[in-house]
Amino acid sequence: MPTISRREFLAGATAAAGLALAGRPSMADPKTGDRASKKVRGTDLVTLGRTGLQTTVLGIGTGTRGGREQREMGQAAFVKMVRYAFDRGIRYIDTADMYMTHLFVRFALKELPRDQIFIQTKTRATHPEVAKADIERFRRELRTGYIDSLLIHAMRDKGWPEKMRPVMDVLYEAKEKGRVRAVGVSCHGLDPLVDAANCDWNQIHLVRINPFGAKMDGKPDEVAAQIQKMHRNGRGVIGMKIYGEGVADSREKRLQSLKYVLGLGTVHAFTIGFSNPKQIDETLELIELATS
Repeated sequence: MPTISRREFLAGATAAAGLALAGRPSMADPKTGDRASKKVRGTDLVTLGRTGLQTTVLGIGTGTRGGREQREMGQAAFVKMVRYAFDRGIRYIDTADMYMTHLFVRFALKELPRDQIFIQTKTRATHPEVAKADIERFRRELRTGYIDSLLIHAMRDKGWPEKMRPVMDVLYEAKEKGRVRAVGVSCHGLDPLVDAANCDWNQIHLVRINPFGAKMDGKPDEVAAQIQKMHRNGRGVIGMKIYGEGVADSREKRLQSLKYVLGLGTVHAFTIGFSNPKQIDETLELIELATS
């Protein structure tokens, strides 16, 4: 199984050093995980572990209730919302094949500078030939020459790295060819999450995390321990289900969740599924309040 080369490691370290020199705060020290005392903003640029890839702390999710909430907005309203998020300084869009939102993202990208946007999507392929086809289809659907981060979506079984090795090899080969810039996984269940943390193939993890234990892969402290391991091993860690898909149903609960996630010091960025600009405004405000 391919692993990160010394060249890639040094490139990631150089990018991280450049980010620090530019005065843009990361969410945590890569060695200790301790949060810097400086206030965090949702529009701050962060480097995802050793990948060297940068994104904003806050990303626009497109998978609320399987993507239904974003699809029901309609294409025009979705594109307008993404444009609003970009104008506010957000540079990350999270999608997936199963959300059926690739075409929505494609039309949003038509109005934005591609090189300023971090695009993450996911494949559910379990066969290498399907994975190859997915990569090319995703690039066509999104109208992009490359995908910043491509994840294996929702691993549910213990031992998945062994079972998925052929697919993982396909994704890594696409990375070597420049069609994908980083590879990783999302999980459903504590056992597959533990396997993910222990698998050196992963460069980026998408992890469900909130203080309520809502729609997560285990209890908050169990998941946080695996996130800490991922972070310590130089992986990019992106959080999702920050609001528990509606469980944080008040401003106070949303602030509580952001304080918890940001306070871990090991989550580089996170994605939240929005359906209107007011939700974006509130979350940007709450992120600053959570770290004041």
